[in-house]
Amino acid sequence: MSGKLQNKVAIITGSGAGIGKEIARKYAQAGAKVVIADCNEDALKTTVTEFNEAGYDAFGVKVNVDAVVHFGRIDILVNNAGVGDNMQATANVQDTVCQRVMDINVTGMMRAIRQALPVLIENGGGTIVNMALIAGLTGGRGGLAYTNAKHAVVGMTKNIASHYGPQNIRCNAIAPGHVETGFAAAMTNVNPFGMEQSVRGVSLMPKAGQVSDIANIALFLASEDSGLINGVAIAADAGWSTY
Repeated sequence: MSGKLQNKVAIITGSGAGIGKEIARKYAQAGAKVVIADCNEDALKTTVTEFNEAGYDAFGVKVNVDAVVHFGRIDILVNNAGVGDNMQATANVQDTVCQRVMDINVTGMMRAIRQALPVLIENGGGTIVNMALIAGLTGGRGGLAYTNAKHAVVGMTKNIASHYGPQNIRCNAIAPGHVETGFAAAMTNVNPFGMEQSVRGVSLMPKAGQVSDIANIALFLASEDSGLINGVAIAADAGWSTY
């Protein structure tokens, strides 16, 4: 255990599985007390049990993302919960899909941060890590609604960093490219045109990422190792977006 987050309290949304779970694991290994927040109750219980059996200080709560910070002290908030848009391109995007993507990926994140900020301020500061996507830094690597949402996440990250940096609160984002999770495989009713356009540059991708790669960046951003980094969206795509 490195102790970089010793005795810190971290809430990680969408952490019952995938990237969120690995971030929670890395934080727990670094000494943090982790709150596993997820709407999937089965995944939530399984993860908490696994962590407790490993000796980590973890507990879980089945909540919506706008209700995760009623726990008193909090030092770190990781906004990882999100949904996709089935790669719907502009001519085919459905209002219901667009609204759901924005509600969960943007409004839900905003509400979690809005509730966390007074606690962070009262505690003298803290760190917020938002999960963006390389589509939040580029234009073509996703459906319209998801791209819009992730651009909004990047903008929100910079706005919060600017406004609350003087109160010792840092807010940064991670913008992964392709990461090997079950997220893409779980998509249904995929829009063929949107998918074709979004993946046409995949052959230029140097390599896919692993959940541990993203979790390592999240650990860095949560620790004092990144104390001078605020308002940044880090592209984690092995250089894919530079092509």
